[in-house]
Amino acid sequence: MQPVQSVAIIGAGNMGSGIAQKTAQEEFDVQMVDREAQWVERGQSIIADFLSEAVERRIFSPQQVEDIQSRITGVIGTENTAPDTDLVIEAVFEDFDIKTAVFNTLNEVCGDKTILASNTSSLSVNDLSAASGRPDRFVGLHFFYHPAKNRLVEVIPGEDTSAETIARTVQYCRGLGKVVILCKDRPGFVVNRFFVPWLNEACLLLQEGIASAAAIDAVAMKAFRIGMGPFALMNLTGPPIALHSTDYLAEQLETPRYVGAENLREMVAAGNQWDIGEDTDCSEDAAETIRVRLLGQVFAVAGQIVDEEICSMEDVDRGAKVGLRWARGPFELANRLGISEAKIMAEDYCELANFPVPETWKRDDSFEFSYVDLSVDGSIATVTINRPEAMNALNETVVEQLGIALDEANANDSVDTIVLDGAGKAFVAGADVKFFVDKIRADSFPDIYEFTANGHTVQDKLESSTKTTIALTTGLALGGGLELALSCDYRIGTRKTQFRFPETSIGIFPGLGGTQRPARICGIPAARWAVLAGNFMDSQTAADLGLVTNLVDIADVESTIHSLKSKGKPANKYPGKPSNPESKVSMFADAFYSDVNIKTILEGGCPEGFDPEDKNVSRQMKSLSRTAPIALFLASELIDAAGETDLPAGLSKELENLKAIFSTADALEGLSALIEGRRPTYQNL
Repeated sequence: MQPVQSVAIIGAGNMGSGIAQKTAQEEFDVQMVDREAQWVERGQSIIADFLSEAVERRIFSPQQVEDIQSRITGVIGTENTAPDTDLVIEAVFEDFDIKTAVFNTLNEVCGDKTILASNTSSLSVNDLSAASGRPDRFVGLHFFYHPAKNRLVEVIPGEDTSAETIARTVQYCRGLGKVVILCKDRPGFVVNRFFVPWLNEACLLLQEGIASAAAIDAVAMKAFRIGMGPFALMNLTGPPIALHSTDYLAEQLETPRYVGAENLREMVAAGNQWDIGEDTDCSEDAAETIRVRLLGQVFAVAGQIVDEEICSMEDVDRGAKVGLRWARGPFELANRLGISEAKIMAEDYCELANFPVPETWKRDDSFEFSYVDLSVDGSIATVTINRPEAMNALNETVVEQLGIALDEANANDSVDTIVLDGAGKAFVAGADVKFFVDKIRADSFPDIYEFTANGHTVQDKLESSTKTTIALTTGLALGGGLELALSCDYRIGTRKTQFRFPETSIGIFPGLGGTQRPARICGIPAARWAVLAGNFMDSQTAADLGLVTNLVDIADVESTIHSLKSKGKPANKYPGKPSNPESKVSMFADAFYSDVNIKTILEGGCPEGFDPEDKNVSRQMKSLSRTAPIALFLASELIDAAGETDLPAGLSKELENLKAIFSTADALEGLSALIEGRRPTYQNL
C-alpha cells in the first residue's frame, strides 16, 4: 500500500488553512488551493500568524517555521490541482452543490489513484460520494477546530469506499498525530450526534426558566468536569453554527426535541451572543434538574450511537475526551456515577425526547472497555494498543488485555508473525504515572509490584514466542513503551520514531526490562547513555544503537514486515554492541560512560579527559544532575548486572529492587512533579 505523501486542501479559510498547516507540520507536501489569489494569500497569512505565535511560545523555532511554510504551495483554481496528488481534501462551505462542483472539477483533473475527501460536519458522505465520480476512492473527514491543535478526526467511509482508500486515509490521519474515530455515515457522525443536542438542551433549560445561563454553565462544568459550559462554548464557536447543526439533526433524525430552541433562534436572528453574566446561583433543585437533563441527554444519545453501530463505546468516549476535552466520556461518566443512576437519567431523557430507550442501556452492570485490538490477516496477527487519548499509556487494564491478545495470537497455529502496534501518534508513551502516585500515597506497594510483574509476564509472551515478533515503533516510545518494544525480535522505525527512558529524571528506574535489554542489545556503555541520562533518541540514533532494528521510509513499513516474516526470528537478538559502533553517539557513549568513568559520573563529577564546557559533555552533566540520585545508582547497578547474569536473572533483579526505589521520597516527588508539570526537587531520600 502506497502511503499518502502529497495532499491538496481545497479552500484556504480558517479550517482549510489549519488542515494545510498541520499537514505541512508533519512533513507532507501540501497544496493550498482557492479560487482567487487573495484567498490563497489570506490562508497563508493565517498560517503565518499562527506559526509566529508558536515561535513566541517556543513551540517551533524560526527554522522549523520556515521549513513548514516551504512545504505549502499556493494554488489558484481547483482545476490547477496537481494530477498526481495522493489525497485531496475539500474544505469549502457546508453546501452540497458547492462541494459537488468542486468534486466534478477534481474528478477531471486528478489521476486515477487520487483519493478525494470532504471535510464535513453534517452532510451525507454517501450522497457526496455518489456525486464525486469516484465513490471507491472517496471518504468523509471531520476535522475538529482548530485542526492544528485538536487531536481528533472522524473518518467516515461511504458505502462504496474501498478498503485501501480507508487504510491510506487513516494512515495519513495517524501521520498527523490525530486520534482517529472510524465511523458510519449517520447524521452528526459521533461527537456532534451527542454534543449538538447537549447545547440545545441547555438552551431549553434557559428558556424554561430553570436557571440563568451562567448557572447552567456552572452546573454543566461541574457535572462534566469541563472548562467551559454550553453557552460559553456557543459564544466561542458562534450561535448560528449551533442552530444550523441542531436543526439539521432534528430534520435528519426526525427528532423534534432537537429543533433549535426559540431563544437560540431569536439570538441568531438578532445577530447577538449569549449574555452569560456572573450570576451562577441557583437552587439545589434547579441544579439537579440541569445536571440530570444534560447528563441524561448525553447518556441516551451515546447509547443510540452504539446501538446503531456507528462506532464503539470506547470511540464515543474517545471523541468526548479528545475532541471536546471532557475529562471523561459518556460511558466512563456512567460508570463513575453508577449504572443504576445513569440508566434512570437516560430513560428519563428518552421519555422527554419521545424515543425508545437504547438497548445499550438495558443493563445493570458497569461498562467494560477494550483497549487492545487483535486482527489476523493470513499468517500475520496484529495486536494494537488502542488508547490514543492517553498516548497508549500502560495501565492495569491495558496490560491484562494485552496479555490475553498475545495468548490468543500465540495459540493460533495459522499465525507465524505477531506485529505489535500503537494507535495514534505514539507507540506507547510509558506507564500510567498516576497509578504509581496513587499507590505510593496509599502505601500499596504490593499493587505496584503486581502490576510490574504482570508487565514482565506479558513481555515474556513476546520474548519467548515461537513466532516472529515485530514492534511498529514508528512514533513515540517512552519508558515502559520502549521496554515493551525491546522484548520483540525486531523494531521497525521511521523518521518519526523517537525513543527515551525518562525514569531516572522522575525518581525511579526503568523496571520493565529497561536496565537489562538495552545493555544486551547495544552494550553497557550505550545502555548507560540511554538509561542513566535519559537521552532523547531520534530515529537514526536509535538505529545506530540497535534499538531500532529496521529504519525505513514510511512507504516501506508494510514490505519490511513481510520481509522480516520471511526471515524469521533473529539469529542473535542480543549482540551486546551498537549496530553502528562508528556513529558519533556510539563512540561518545563508549568513551564517556566507560567502566573507568562511571564512579566519577555517579558522584556528579566530569570524567578525566573530558571538557565540561564541551557541548556534548555539558549536556550529559546537566541531564545527570536532574536525576534522582538513588534512582541513578540503582539503575547503574542493574545495568552492570546485565553483564553478569542471564536475562531471566537480570529481570528478577529489577523486580527485587522495586521496593527499594518506590519506597523513597524522591520517587513520589519525581512522579508527582511529572503529573503537576513542574521540575522535581530531589533530597536523596
